[in-house]
Amino acid sequence: MTDQPDAKSFRDAMRAFVGNCSVLTVGQGDQATGLIVTSSISLSADPPLILACVNRTSSSWPLFTPGAAFGWSSLGAARQAVAGRFSGFGGVKGPDRYLGADWETVEGAQLLLGAPTAFACTVEEMIDRATHSIVIGRIRAISTTAEAGALVYWNGQYRSLT
Repeated sequence: MTDQPDAKSFRDAMRAFVGNCSVLTVGQGDQATGLIVTSSISLSADPPLILACVNRTSSSWPLFTPGAAFGWSSLGAARQAVAGRFSGFGGVKGPDRYLGADWETVEGAQLLLGAPTAFACTVEEMIDRATHSIVIGRIRAISTTAEAGALVYWNGQYRSLT
């Protein structure tokens, strides 16, 4: 038992949670970018709202402004390469993160084709806490793909569920 947890012990403990891997896409053209989140949950069904936590040091963070369009695509079992690119592994940045996968634009947001579920959203609100901002998104459109499986993150590794 850790009585006074520090940042490292907290991060290590959080690895015991199983997190759904979702890619948040934001920006257009040369400004297109995005990131992987495992801290994404539903907030409300009426109206349909979701939330994610985005580190304020992320290169994507400045584009999450009130009213901005963004995409939220849950990653299927076969999408570990997408997770790697949007995690920034190998130094992949900006629009290059979209390479190697098919995307569609819905309500101004880039959604991954074949995602188990994907939401076109607008930023409803941003709430700053410590190192992160809680991004609350209002869902404008929904796309689903049956049989896509899921990609999860647990114990420091991606794992596929089919």
